[in-house]
Amino acid sequence: MGITFYETAVLFFCYSFFGWLAETTVATIKEKDFRNRGFASGPFCFVYGVTGVLLEVFLYELKGDAFFLFVGSAVVATAMQWFAGKTLERMKHKKWWDYSGKRWNFDGYICLQYSALWGLLGFLAVRYGNGLLLSLYHVLPETVGKAAIWALLAVGFVDFAGSLMSLSHIEEKLPTLLGWNHRLQRWTYALASAVSGRIERRIGRSYPSVLLGAEEEAEKSAEKCSLTQLFWLFVIGAFAGDVVETLFCRATAGVWMSRSSLVWGDFSVVWGLAIALVTALLYKDREKEDRHIFWIGFFLGGAYEYICSVFTELIFGKVFWDYSWMPFNLGGRINLLYCFFWGIAAVVWLKGVYPKAARLVDFILKKTGRWLTGVLAVFMALNVSVSVLALMRYDTRADKKAAESGWERVMDRYFDDARMERIYPNAMRQ
Repeated sequence: MGITFYETAVLFFCYSFFGWLAETTVATIKEKDFRNRGFASGPFCFVYGVTGVLLEVFLYELKGDAFFLFVGSAVVATAMQWFAGKTLERMKHKKWWDYSGKRWNFDGYICLQYSALWGLLGFLAVRYGNGLLLSLYHVLPETVGKAAIWALLAVGFVDFAGSLMSLSHIEEKLPTLLGWNHRLQRWTYALASAVSGRIERRIGRSYPSVLLGAEEEAEKSAEKCSLTQLFWLFVIGAFAGDVVETLFCRATAGVWMSRSSLVWGDFSVVWGLAIALVTALLYKDREKEDRHIFWIGFFLGGAYEYICSVFTELIFGKVFWDYSWMPFNLGGRINLLYCFFWGIAAVVWLKGVYPKAARLVDFILKKTGRWLTGVLAVFMALNVSVSVLALMRYDTRADKKAAESGWERVMDRYFDDARMERIYPNAMRQ
């Protein structure tokens, strides 16, 4: 399935607007007063836009199967709703919406009724709506359409940045960062404060539960997991995931094979990102019941693995795992058994491994300061970049395309087919 940058932007802004319109209409009718329900100040709910694009890109192959398209839409949209709710809660330490009063809710952020609705809407969007929207877009003159997209991108970026600034109170830091000696800098601070104040008042009106007292927010913000800690947990999780998958392959298939995602070292990026994400979103929930964490890991892990499978196939043209031979699989990308493994892994990580890993990270940071983190960050960034280039060239070599640029010749020299097959033994061309 090929979708261009401009077509992606069209779907993103259309669904952002439709989502804002629906949310605002329902809230206004319920409160009998206008409520702008978007995170941004403009007529956009960006989470709907992101979800609409994800459904088109990752579920397009299910377009011909009504049942699985419905289920896939429900799972992906529900996962996005939960992810957005948790992310916003981590920013303001308060729930932006709460379905605790509804039956069959989970964590107050998602419930069965809305999941079914998302499944139906996703089915209609992918099967019928996206084609209609893109057809209408292509009716416009090409120059007009592209100009409108870039204008919307500029407005959306400024709107989102302003909303994010207000929630982070970054405007309070600008005097220190910019200084007071220059008129432009003072004007920038005044404008930032005015925009932030307006947005925060609007958010407080639409989501009254979001605004907290400064002392309460400061106290809760102390519980945050820093980016440095998350980076180390990513590295630890990537290494541990590679080891677990390698041992699992040995135990089940009787062979030793590389399970690494990167060309240097034993690191599984899928596992590393999963560990970092589950920690960022759930580390405050680690005292909750095991079943609570298990079901989050079950559903989100399955959705995450499915998205990773489609993403890597779209980017690199190869399938890195295929569960078609297993019962209860979906497109060979995920299966019921491994979804259970994701749930178990979430419980084991948060309940048992995370506290020890957090202490290990604190020990490393105390002993080495920032220099080791910096060195490792540079290495991982270089490792990921080279791995991406090597995989891209590996794919083009399969099409018998000769190396035309310098980087392609370098990849051919150091990462030929034989070496790539050792690193990625399960990579199959699609």
